[in-house]
Amino acid sequence: MKTLALFAICFLAAAAAPPEVTKVEPPNWWPGHTVNPVRLLIRGRNLTGAVVRPPSGWKSANVKTNAAGTYLFVDLVIPATAKPGAAAFKVTTPDGVAAVPFSLAAPLSRAARFQGFSPDDLIYLIMPDRFANGDPANDEPATSKGLLDRKRGRYYHGGDLQGIIDRLPYLKSLGITALWLNPWYDNNNRLNERERYDGQAITDYHGYGATDFYAVEEHFGDLAKLRELVDKAHAAGMKVIQDQVANHTGPYHPWVKDSPTPTWFNGTEQKHLSNAWQIWTLMDPYASPELRKATLDGWFIDILPDLNQDDPETARYIIQNTLWWIGATGIDGIRQDTLPYVPRRFWRDWMAAIKKEYPSFKVVGEMWDFDAALVSFFQTGRKQYDGIDSGIDTLFDFPLYDALRRTFVRGESMRTLARSFSRDPLYPNPGVLVTFFGSHDVPRWMGENGATAEGLKLAATLVLTARGTPMIYYGDEIALEGGNDPDNRRDFPGGWKEDARNAFEAGGRTPQQQSVFEHVRRLGEVRGKTVALRRGSMVQLHAEDATYAFARASGASFAIIAFNNSDRPATFEFGLGALKAADGTGLTDALGGAPLKVAGGRLRVALPAKSSAVYVP
Repeated sequence: MKTLALFAICFLAAAAAPPEVTKVEPPNWWPGHTVNPVRLLIRGRNLTGAVVRPPSGWKSANVKTNAAGTYLFVDLVIPATAKPGAAAFKVTTPDGVAAVPFSLAAPLSRAARFQGFSPDDLIYLIMPDRFANGDPANDEPATSKGLLDRKRGRYYHGGDLQGIIDRLPYLKSLGITALWLNPWYDNNNRLNERERYDGQAITDYHGYGATDFYAVEEHFGDLAKLRELVDKAHAAGMKVIQDQVANHTGPYHPWVKDSPTPTWFNGTEQKHLSNAWQIWTLMDPYASPELRKATLDGWFIDILPDLNQDDPETARYIIQNTLWWIGATGIDGIRQDTLPYVPRRFWRDWMAAIKKEYPSFKVVGEMWDFDAALVSFFQTGRKQYDGIDSGIDTLFDFPLYDALRRTFVRGESMRTLARSFSRDPLYPNPGVLVTFFGSHDVPRWMGENGATAEGLKLAATLVLTARGTPMIYYGDEIALEGGNDPDNRRDFPGGWKEDARNAFEAGGRTPQQQSVFEHVRRLGEVRGKTVALRRGSMVQLHAEDATYAFARASGASFAIIAFNNSDRPATFEFGLGALKAADGTGLTDALGGAPLKVAGGRLRVALPAKSSAVYVP
């Protein structure tokens, strides 16, 4: 009896516990924002039956809690007269009261912020952990010790936001005008036992295993340091693109064990589909919902919890989170990870919310497939068979990436490149596709069997002169080597004080690295000075097995780009079509080759082996 009495007393004490609030998302909002009311997700304990007492003069609505009493949703209506400052409020239950921290922030100035990006830009992709260590004090944060080891490919190495700030002059010298940073979300504070490499647990240094969508990873810095980076990049003439992940969380996110709604994820940790990667089913008008289901609802590698954007609460959370990062930092664009694995109707609504508040903002989606018909299905500009226009501004040009490696690494005919461009009518707007020859998800160019520095230079010439918005993966400008993940994410030489050499400076580069660097730097300079290379239309002029030429034309301005992918010197001739180039027009090779003259409406080009030229009047 005493045991039962003691149990009853403990049970009643637990049942009578006052409410507790441990986290509020978002932690703040802005007066005059297009999203009003803002929907808060409050995490805590003993929230069942809570009544929200909003700040004086404010209103609350649509309050609900989950079955466990650990999450509370509430619409907070911000008065038109509200000013920036603290706006804390309370939640009450019959057993007590809990304070809810919240505030209104002063909106950032729109000048030189929220700019978007375009073919006028040259993007540089940085994996923060692997670029430069500017602040050794955050190498071993108190909350997540033991995760740093530069000898292990999937541990933290110490790169951070300060390191990027310190290298802005280097990036400026390369002609970079936009920085894409891999996710800076806060990640797991301990080893990830569910994903293993060489039999050992790993870390989520890469940022794609978020455990908090409203915090900056402590190994990189904090929100203040992130804002400093954005501001200093803007001051240097560079935009900032955030890598966001709306498809999934990390396996250790608190939601996995305790979700805000029963349908917050597609499935549960114990019972869920594994992603089938059948992206083609999404554009197939004949595919049944069952055939598409594993692709849209499956968990990545059977580990990463798949967010359910068909749950209205989940969808609203993601939209507000995106808007919060934009408003809190002043960034200019987003790279959206794993785009096709989320319902297109969500992207339509997500993009509409972004454009309503930030009309110039731009988004590039990762639609990883080499089929242009499938990639183009996700670009804004027309409704597809499902009646939906995704709203997504642009995509990565994976088909061109594939053609580049097939041509300049594996030695396929140069017609492979010409055929890739011939698919452009499939896109609503091919001119804004983001073009690249390397990224964090594929082996380094120099890690490919048969790759050469000369081939890398040819690929760089094409990417920085063809239509689209070019992107360079950190280290590719010095022909950094590396195979499959994680070897393709090597530390940038010189980003750490203890490094034997500093490739951020000419004296720390090998002759091959310096040669590639100068080639890329020169291309960036020429692109920046030549409007036709940024905004001109494409004109294919010549395509043979080893030689290729195209032009970029904008009114009377034009540039002609020629390639010789042979192991021998080559001379070839082609007509200039409708280009406005009178006979006798002198052309200079911006890459340092011999000058030419137009004769009879044609151009006769002589190029050394494995070389390219950019001819401008």
